[in-house]
Formats: sequence, C-alpha cells, structure tokens
Amino acid sequence: MTYETYLYPLLLTPILLIIELLYFSLARWYTIVDIPNHRSSHTAVTIRGGGIIFPIAILFYYLISGNYSHNIIGFGMGLLLISLISFIDDLRPTSNRLRLATHVLAVVLLLDDVNAFSYPLWITVLVSIFIIGTINAYNFMDGINGITGLYSLVFMLSALWINTSHHFIDAAFLITLIVAILVFLFFNFRTKAICFAGDVGSVSIAFIMCYLLILLSIASHNLIYLGLLLVYGLDAITTIIFRLIRRENIFKAHRSHFYQLLVNEKKISALKVSTGYAIVQLFINCVLIINYNAASEHHLSTLLIISTPIFLVFIGLRVAIEGRERLFSAAKNIPK
Repeated sequence: MTYETYLYPLLLTPILLIIELLYFSLARWYTIVDIPNHRSSHTAVTIRGGGIIFPIAILFYYLISGNYSHNIIGFGMGLLLISLISFIDDLRPTSNRLRLATHVLAVVLLLDDVNAFSYPLWITVLVSIFIIGTINAYNFMDGINGITGLYSLVFMLSALWINTSHHFIDAAFLITLIVAILVFLFFNFRTKAICFAGDVGSVSIAFIMCYLLILLSIASHNLIYLGLLLVYGLDAITTIIFRLIRRENIFKAHRSHFYQLLVNEKKISALKVSTGYAIVQLFINCVLIINYNAASEHHLSTLLIISTPIFLVFIGLRVAIEGRERLFSAAKNIPK
C-alpha cells in the first residue's frame, strides 16, 4: 500500500467526524430522535439517523476520487434515492407503497449498473429478491447499540482483504466506508448510545453491501461470498420461520429476533451481543476466504457444507435458550 493510502483515512476521519457532529446539531434542533416504546431495546431518547454518514461518505469518495464512471448514475443514484426515502421515513412515517416503489427503482438502477439485465430473466428476478430481502433484513436487525456498525465493519474489512487478492472495486471506496463506520461506532458503540443508525443508515449500508457482493460475485464467478452475511441471514430467516409456525403476521413489528431475546429478556449487554454476532461472522468470513480456491468450481456446495452445520447449531441454540414452547406455540407466549 502506498503512502497516500495510509494518509487518506487520516485526513478523512476528522472530516467525517465534523459532518457527523453537524448532523447531531441539526437532529437536536429539529428533534430527529428515537423515543423508546414497548418494542425498543433502549430506554433513553436518542438521536436517530446517525447512519446518514454512510451515503455522505460515498458522496465524498466520488467527489475527491474523480471516479465518475457509469456507477455514479446507476449505483450512485440508487443509493441517493434509497437513502433519501429512508431519511424521510426517519423524520416521519412514509407510505409502504412509496417506500417499496423507491426501493424497487433503486434496485433497478443498481442492476443496470452491474449489467444484470444482460443475464437470463430468472437470475435478475432472484438477485432483485435477494437485494430487497437483504435490505429489509438488515433494517430489522438494527435494534441494539453497535450491532449494525460492528457487523458492517466486519463485512467491509473482509471485502478489503478479498480485494487485495481478487480486485473487484477501488480500495479507497472500501476504506471510505470503513472510516465512516468507525466514526459512527464512536458514537453508537456505547452503553448509552449518542445516536442510532436509523433507517437511512441501515438501509443505505445494506444497499452498498449488496452492490459490493454482486460486483464480487461477478468478478470471481463465485457465490461463496454470499456467506459474508450468513449470521444476519440465519437470525432473520429463522425468526421468519418460527413466526410462520406460530401463525403470526410476519409483516407486523415484533421483538422475536434472537439478539432481541438475548438483550431484552436474558439481560445480556447489547454491546456483548453485538460483539458476539460480529466475531462469529468474522470467523465464518475467514473460513470462506481461506476456502475460496477449493470452492472455485464447487462454490454452492462449499457454501452449503459450511453453512449447514452453522444453521443447525444456531437452531439448536435458539431452542435451548428460548425453549420449544416459546418458539413453536401460539403468539401469546411472545412479549408484546
């Protein structure tokens, strides 16, 4: 790495810190805050939308890098749209139709950026479902201090590691995001967080991660890297499955995620739970990256071999800690 590569994050950090602090001032002035309710895992009024630093950091990257390739139109416009509607939703609830329409348009722009429409229609449809599902799952998982920041940091560091041997994007793009996440964590990874990511943070970072995963999959012709989101996927998917078994409305707000049970009912520190999720995902990422060469021709089977025992262990852990009655019986056993 060059001297400039080391200098860049040192110069970027104070700039993003100042931007974040300016946002805090505006948020306090306009009362952009998260007020605790019966589903919250926090008890104090906290600034919402601190994750706005993620799309701002990408804008800053484009401005200083001069990298105005076609992705400023596709991915860049998609990120702007999805961040804007998410920030508006942080200010006041927006209609589901408007939010969904904006998400779909942003996904179309992203897919056009990566030339996805040149592939068979069924692939494009599956990728679209994956992106929208990932965005929503990531948003649902953003419920305790540190979890979005640490998990995203693990993803970006892993992507940077992969990028050194299998180049798929400008390293400065990833470094910009890593600095932005560290700045956010400085204010969020606390027992009493100064700010939460908000929808603008969780949705925008998920959109960015989907973009990076697609670029990586295309460049490597390998789907094993979908496992970089395995832990979040396990929590989100198993929660949906158990809610369906209990005949609950999966579109209704809830506190049924495993991380929520650990924090709200088992009284484990939110910071410990967030750190645990990040460490487990980091371990999985190391296994995936180390096994990349072996998986070059059998990537789906390798991903299945790696993920199946982890899935079974996770299910067993949920049953052991939450109990069969809670997981499989009627919704009355789930706290309202």
